[in-house]
Amino acid sequence: MKILYFDDFKLGVLRDDSEVVDVSAVVQDIPHTGPHDLISGLIERFDDYRAKLEEAAASGAGVPVSSVRVRPPLPRPVNIDCMAVNYMEDGTRDEPAPINGFHKSPSGVIGPGDTMELPDVPATVFEGEAELGLVIGKRATNVKAEDAMEYIFGYVNFIDGSARGLPPAGNTFFQMKSRDTFAPMGPYIVTADEIDDPQKLHVQLWVNGVLKQNFNTDDMAHKIPRCIEWVSSIHTLEPGDIVATGTNHRGLGAFQDGDVVELEVEGLGRLKIDVRDELKRRWATETRLERAEMGFDPPLAPQLSGKYAPAEQKGAA
Repeated sequence: MKILYFDDFKLGVLRDDSEVVDVSAVVQDIPHTGPHDLISGLIERFDDYRAKLEEAAASGAGVPVSSVRVRPPLPRPVNIDCMAVNYMEDGTRDEPAPINGFHKSPSGVIGPGDTMELPDVPATVFEGEAELGLVIGKRATNVKAEDAMEYIFGYVNFIDGSARGLPPAGNTFFQMKSRDTFAPMGPYIVTADEIDDPQKLHVQLWVNGVLKQNFNTDDMAHKIPRCIEWVSSIHTLEPGDIVATGTNHRGLGAFQDGDVVELEVEGLGRLKIDVRDELKRRWATETRLERAEMGFDPPLAPQLSGKYAPAEQKGAA
């Protein structure tokens, strides 16, 4: 089942990948104060509502999904936990990095058609990482890896926005990752039963129609069960929480004003967002891999013009 919010946060089920059916009436008795806890309440009680949702989706009047505004399917999770350096980078790493992660502010969530806003801060570059997001289905504390897959309700496309290189050095994850609009997700949640093997999914990210990231989740260093085991050993995960599983960094490049970004994890639909920078700063457009092949170390895209650009690069632009 593919579950989404649309228009003024009506709850819908996608039918035949082309129509959305309003199923709000089916779930109105779930205690909630808004769309954020309605979806988490549904996830927690899904076994009781699944048959009703399926019947409503099959018999209800659908409208073309292209005619509605699709909203983020998880408007404000309790937790967004992101894995760090969690890919083998196409075999270029000799061994996995030590397992690591960070907490990302739920206030950063945006959805399809929304805009990632680049803030007025002296980041060396802004990037967005293509990731498979795990949607937690039930309260999870100290979960063992062998049991971890039972705690997954579904999957969602997730982009981990980053403002890299902010001073002071070493003061990293909070100010880099938890900016407003830096957690795009959507267009819908795909329930776990529709994905045969989440550890073998093709991940692609395009910027302005140009393919930048192109990798498979089988390259993950710490696999999905280990990620859930590790995160749930630190704090309890709640229904509707997100665990973002990391990215292959080799295709990363600068996000900048006017960009149209599209992410598609196999089977999860396509998430499309815009990027806006009121300062109109410009960066080189090559990916990290392309810059490494050109001999640059580090391979991050340099800022070429605009506020905070190094003086020598401003002169060369």
